[in-house]
Amino acid sequence: MSDIDKTALRRLDMTLLLVFLSMMRHRKAVAVAREMGLTQSAISHALKRLRDAFGDPLFLRQPHGMEPTSVALALEPMVREAVETLDRALRPPAPFVPARAEGTVRIAANDNEIMTMLPPLLARLGNEAPGLRVAVHGLDRRAGLAALAQGEVDLAAGFFWGLPAGFDATPLYTQGYRVVARSGHPLIGQELDLDTYCACRHLVVSSSGDLAGIVDDMLAEQDRDRDVVAAVPLFMPALETAATSDLVATLPERLVGMYAHRFGIAVHEPPLLLREIVISAVVHRRNSASPLHRWLVGAFCDLFGTT
Repeated sequence: MSDIDKTALRRLDMTLLLVFLSMMRHRKAVAVAREMGLTQSAISHALKRLRDAFGDPLFLRQPHGMEPTSVALALEPMVREAVETLDRALRPPAPFVPARAEGTVRIAANDNEIMTMLPPLLARLGNEAPGLRVAVHGLDRRAGLAALAQGEVDLAAGFFWGLPAGFDATPLYTQGYRVVARSGHPLIGQELDLDTYCACRHLVVSSSGDLAGIVDDMLAEQDRDRDVVAAVPLFMPALETAATSDLVATLPERLVGMYAHRFGIAVHEPPLLLREIVISAVVHRRNSASPLHRWLVGAFCDLFGTT
């Protein structure tokens, strides 16, 4: 901005530039006034301001009309480009047509959302927008929001609490938890009560390696605790470990519903009340009006929205 002559620019406005272009076409003030719905006096005043701004007569009166000077002829393509550029900027964004769309959509999510959302999302895009590719970034909440802020991803999916300013979240669904354990677990029968749950050895999923989480907070409110002996950063290893050991895991219910049968593990209701979480699709506010981003959020709502 330091090289821009702000004083000179303030002497112009869009009406002046439109008068200039109209005069270049018609070469007569009366025709310009008629085209623009202005008085001839207003056109004369605009031409005077243009002459003052550019330091040139611009148009010379001749018997057949107004003849542009060499400066006016040189200015015309630049003024036309400026007006057309601003006109394009002021037009509403072109509608997004999925069947003709091309490019790469970048999504941030942890492996829970990747495992539960990616397969149906790819199927949807394959049918409706085959020219779009999908690149998934395996990121937790904080890193996902940072990637959105930096423009590195288009959308983040997951559980986002205390969302900072600058982001728009669309709730998709609310989910609770299920407890998974291998069939034939030595402590767990058909029903799982709180005493048995606390007596089991537990595995948790934590990207940071923490050996405690929401379950431990809820147990502490009842003066209970559990024996957490391992933490893994991903959900798929948690399912595999629960299926092949005597460790139990408390995992998101949608994930368990989709994958527990593949591991042959038993599924139980938690024996304590755990607060549900809201899974949302989040975009940066600068993209909230983008036709592509609006369509993408709409696709997530169609596929996963239940709230």
